Amino acid sequence: MTQLVRYEVAGGVATLTMDSHHNRNALSAELMAGLLDGIARASADSGVRVLVLSHAGSVFCSGVDLKGGAADSAASLPEILVALVECPKPVVARIGGPARAGGLGLIGAADIAVAAEDATFAFTEVRIGVIPAVISATVLPRIAPRAAAELFLTGEVFTGPRAADIGLVTACVPADRLDETVAGYTSALVRGAPDALRATKELLRRPAGPSLRADLDELTTLSVRHFTSDEGREGIASFRERRTPDWVPPAA
Repeated sequence: MTQLVRYEVAGGVATLTMDSHHNRNALSAELMAGLLDGIARASADSGVRVLVLSHAGSVFCSGVDLKGGAADSAASLPEILVALVECPKPVVARIGGPARAGGLGLIGAADIAVAAEDATFAFTEVRIGVIPAVISATVLPRIAPRAAAELFLTGEVFTGPRAADIGLVTACVPADRLDETVAGYTSALVRGAPDALRATKELLRRPAGPSLRADLDELTTLSVRHFTSDEGREGIASFRERRTPDWVPPAA
């Protein structure tokens, strides 16, 4: 871990905090290395069930660091996005301030994103002569096509409520309810079985099959495998016995 990223674990929830507020949490090489280390650490820890991506200071993330090695930083961004998307634990983004350019790629890569109402967003790339190419991989599947065309092409700033309306974030809440709302999501997520959560994340990014019948055949096989797994049996037994499944952390 680097000094620009803090890592903490409590109650099955790992919190990865970008702490580079001197440059508005820009995605420098050092900060991205810290993020990769933290994601890998959370992914490998069986005691971690959920990863929260948060930030220190008033800005969530201002995008790729333009002051030093911008092209190199942009080339490293895909590694971060892939690590977040493929993290076997659900990822929750906590957005308490502005997000720009590459920062929106991080939000798109999260499974759940919660923003404060006064947070602002913008795809600023066209205004500096570049394009939002890399982040489009995680953002475009989230947002409405008309909104994507408008916001990618204009680079205009938009608000937290608009971000929720177009699907960029899951929820938009008053700033004083941000942490409470994030905690509500993490409390729900830690109750999921670890392997089922991992497989559900894979399911969510699974492309449609060549035909409905073929797709359903494959999905049925996947479903049966999980119903008959150790987790599936424990989950069904705990439901019948009205008890907490054995995978729920004690502090949850």
